Amino acid sequence: MALKAVFFDLDGTLLPMDQDLFLKAYFQGLCKKLAPYGYEPEALVKAIWAGTEAMIQNDGRRSNEAVFWQKFCAIFGKEAADDEPIFAEFYQKEFQEIQAVCGYHPKAKETVELCRALGLPVILATNPIFPAIATESRLTWAGLEKEDFKLITTYENIGFSKPNPAYYAELLERFDLKGEECLMVGNDTGDDLPAGQLGMEVFILTDCLINKNNISLDEIPNGGFDELQKRIKELAGKKSD
Repeated sequence: MALKAVFFDLDGTLLPMDQDLFLKAYFQGLCKKLAPYGYEPEALVKAIWAGTEAMIQNDGRRSNEAVFWQKFCAIFGKEAADDEPIFAEFYQKEFQEIQAVCGYHPKAKETVELCRALGLPVILATNPIFPAIATESRLTWAGLEKEDFKLITTYENIGFSKPNPAYYAELLERFDLKGEECLMVGNDTGDDLPAGQLGMEVFILTDCLINKNNISLDEIPNGGFDELQKRIKELAGKKSD
């Protein structure tokens, strides 16, 4: 079936990173920002993880943003919602310093531009556990802009998360696409391979591979950006067969 759209993950895919280094820098920055407002670092980190888990388990009836703040306020009290502007300021300012622990690959932008040149809509299917401001910032670190994408999933605009196949099903439905018409590109076998359950081909970018369950990639398209570009061209070529 003809290729009609390409979905890209962000962290570790378009934006090279060591996830552990990124998370360490993220939590250090956030804890420093919120300490003057009475948030003890260990409790704050636990609450952020609890909110993240709530988003991962979300069933789509409410946005990830809503379920995150419900969990966060269940831990710290409903008045914690008043501190949301402090989080927003963190993402606008201190979060930008975390770019220093991330990498950059010029072929990320080149690959997105290749898709667009081939007439393929590009969707940023990054796990929607961050607000838009944080996701759009990380895009710029990768040399890209939000205008490069038909949709960027953030915690405000969807109620599912990876690795739930319903996340991918929601995106296909929004664009009236069939799984067999789409390519999903990611670096995390746990988060990204579930797209295959919807019929999507999944390409695993191995530059920053996360493969916690040691899944064999022998039968899965994989490699670096050069191999990815070759695969996109092959699939796009089927379009004009």
